[in-house]
Amino acid sequence: MRLLCLPYSGGSAMFYARWRRLLPSWIDVRPVEWPGRGARMDEPLATDPCVLAAQLAGELAAQLDGPYALFGHSLGAVIAFELAHGLLDRGVPAPAILFASGAEAPAVRDGNKWRQPLSDEALMQELRNLQGTPDEALSNAKLMRSALPVLRADFLMCGAYVYRPRRPLPCSVHVFGGADDETSREALEAWRQETSASFTLDILPGHHFFIHTEQAELIDRIGAALARQSGRSIGLHRSEDHERVLRPATH
Repeated sequence: MRLLCLPYSGGSAMFYARWRRLLPSWIDVRPVEWPGRGARMDEPLATDPCVLAAQLAGELAAQLDGPYALFGHSLGAVIAFELAHGLLDRGVPAPAILFASGAEAPAVRDGNKWRQPLSDEALMQELRNLQGTPDEALSNAKLMRSALPVLRADFLMCGAYVYRPRRPLPCSVHVFGGADDETSREALEAWRQETSASFTLDILPGHHFFIHTEQAELIDRIGAALARQSGRSIGLHRSEDHERVLRPATH
């Protein structure tokens, strides 16, 4: 089972590389990097979410010759939703599960406040409000000079998103929310209308970046959901499997 993971605003998909040793070995974690960051740093930043999703669908369609699932957090959840539709339009089978994390449903999103580029000061304040960036990073001028253009482009994508009603996805939709996040339960529940299959909503402790603070619980629930969908046992985490092979006999 391939798990394609999409980043959140201002982030790199390589954040998910650590999940490879935390999920069972039968789940193949594939970070999906967007242009303008990580290994794609030399490409122009995207500012239109639907154009980005179409580009990613074109890049990934030929690679998806087996079962897969999609995971996205915050803006990444919206791109994952559009990517799922884009892959279906290209004749690719539906994902086993669409995991949407920390994002209101596409039909109820309101991106008005993000339609104009934010100043550096406004972007910094948003980072503080979201509570996902350490203070030492915020005070690192060199780091912020490289991070703010990415964040500005991603916020513009939030503002540019226009929901298009379509036939519900034929795959399960599993939504995660933070108990202390600004996103309301009603906005998370609204994802239910985007699937003709099963719908699950899990509320985890924490604010918008529960993806960090509740990482172990989040990953356990992802693994369990994929195991149920695949009809298999969860199995050993990669790290446990690694320890079982390499642990000295005297320990």
